[in-house]
Amino acid sequence: MNSEKGMKEGFLEKRSNGLLQLWKKKRCLLTEEGLRLYEWKGDDEGGHDQGSKAKELRFERMATVDCVEYKRGLVYFTVVMAGGKEIDFRCLQEGTAWNAEIALALVRFKNHVAVQTGRTRHLSHLGSTGEEETLESR
Repeated sequence: MNSEKGMKEGFLEKRSNGLLQLWKKKRCLLTEEGLRLYEWKGDDEGGHDQGSKAKELRFERMATVDCVEYKRGLVYFTVVMAGGKEIDFRCLQEGTAWNAEIALALVRFKNHVAVQTGRTRHLSHLGSTGEEETLESR
């Protein structure tokens, strides 16, 4: 996964799961495979330690991006995972918001998987009937 191309990089705030549900700033990298969340140190623009382990929200485990709300210059949204777990985020409303970028990347990923699955089914079907057609034409 280290060879993945980054599609967007920047900051998001993620709501913690704890009792207080505090917003924690994360340095994020959106890739073709999903969203990586790094702890944010806050000392420089780099903001995350490349050696630190990133939490990964992979598209193969995501169901949808949901619950968009706009309040005081912020966009609030939820990433719903396949098992039903919901992860809340917020970001600045400026430019193209993260929720739109993540949703579009998720759609691209799911479309790619659907095309690959359809292609595999089609080729396996052709493989089984193709031999029969070749024998009949002899």
